[in-house]
Amino acid sequence: MTDPLDRAIAHARVWLDQLDTAPAGATATAADLRKALGGPLPEQPGDPAALIDALAANTRGGLNANTGGRFYGWVMSGGLPGALAADWLVSAWDQNVGLYSVAPAAAMIEDITGAWLKELFDLPRESSFAFTTGCQLAHVVCLSAARHRMLAARGWDVEMQGLSGAPAIRVLTSQNRHKSIDAAARYLGLGQNSLVDVETGPMGDMSARDLERRLAEGAAPTIVCLNAADLNVGTFDDFSVLIPLARRAGAWVHVDGAFGLFARVSPKLRAMTDGIDGADSWATDGHKWLNVPYDCGIALVRDADAHRAAMSMGAAYLSPSGEARDPNDWNLELSRRARAIPVYVALQELGREGVAELVERCCRHCRAIVEGIGALPGARALNTPSLNQGLVRFEEPGRSDTENDRFTDAVIARINASGEAFFSGTTWNGRRVMRVSVVSWRTNKADVARAIAAAAAALGTSNIRP
Repeated sequence: MTDPLDRAIAHARVWLDQLDTAPAGATATAADLRKALGGPLPEQPGDPAALIDALAANTRGGLNANTGGRFYGWVMSGGLPGALAADWLVSAWDQNVGLYSVAPAAAMIEDITGAWLKELFDLPRESSFAFTTGCQLAHVVCLSAARHRMLAARGWDVEMQGLSGAPAIRVLTSQNRHKSIDAAARYLGLGQNSLVDVETGPMGDMSARDLERRLAEGAAPTIVCLNAADLNVGTFDDFSVLIPLARRAGAWVHVDGAFGLFARVSPKLRAMTDGIDGADSWATDGHKWLNVPYDCGIALVRDADAHRAAMSMGAAYLSPSGEARDPNDWNLELSRRARAIPVYVALQELGREGVAELVERCCRHCRAIVEGIGALPGARALNTPSLNQGLVRFEEPGRSDTENDRFTDAVIARINASGEAFFSGTTWNGRRVMRVSVVSWRTNKADVARAIAAAAAALGTSNIRP
């Protein structure tokens, strides 16, 4: 085992050491990667150390440097040093965290880490939790518990009877929701048609008046999904108003807090989350603002009985330990890696104050990038970031909106091609824009300056045309 592990460590060091100088985005084409990595299935065994060397060489140019400080596309962070090292140990230990008896230390760490997260976010301590692949599956876990409780209240045992003939559940959700909510509704058999759009304001926050109207439209079992925070501009729904409305109507309230839930840790930003603890379930990601390696989602559910009823499975060979929490009772996966361990180390590496400082620092950097690029000729900031998400549009005078849509995409491509920074494009209020997302612990003031300079250079290039 020594040679391949030593080679992997050497290549990992090279990758991490060059993050400040390498292109922020991948440079290889699909054809390049297929040629380098493809070929027929080998017939004979290979040397593991040589294979690791080949893997490092053949993926060169095909990796986004989202682990660095100059990657602002989507919401992708880099592993904290301790969390990354812990993740290596997770792979080496290779524990299957289904039952405590199968992986005692890993299961105990998960139990402790879940309690720490409830304390970190100041959510109801009686809540249950699960570690998932990401927020997508955290939604599935939370909405499974919601489905159980809402149908049980109407005398329907969905785990035994299935959904055929069950009362139809409706999901009231923001027009500005993440599409992972749609996917979760499909996976759970609720169907796309169960989703009912609730109107939003100009910055994407849910309208209390329209939610109240929707809640009054019928007596169907109802789930309300709220945002903390919106994917594009970081807008939070008004939990202190919306959650009591929904609870009075007997609805289950779920919060998509993929990254925004971490605002609750910061004394400066916590007010954005006022009232969020009144919800029934919350979903977030560790591999976003906590900066642990992929993959790590977190589901938290106030009604632990509903959570366990929806998730637990039984078999003769899956005897519960009786000594401690069995993770399998709360999770979709029976076989899974010990993904709570990097979170456990990250929370100790940062501490509560360190998490708050990381969140606040990313917000400052996002605002500096958006304002800096927005002040350039040919650029316009579409929001003043209050969190870590911002939007910029690029426009040339006298051109139509459609032409400036193409111009915006062309400028983004030019910035990314420079390697100095990486941004992703999106559509906001019907127009193409550049999205700025800052979530990495590595991002610093020098990275911010490089991003602004890259945008200035791209706008100054005369051959950019829609």
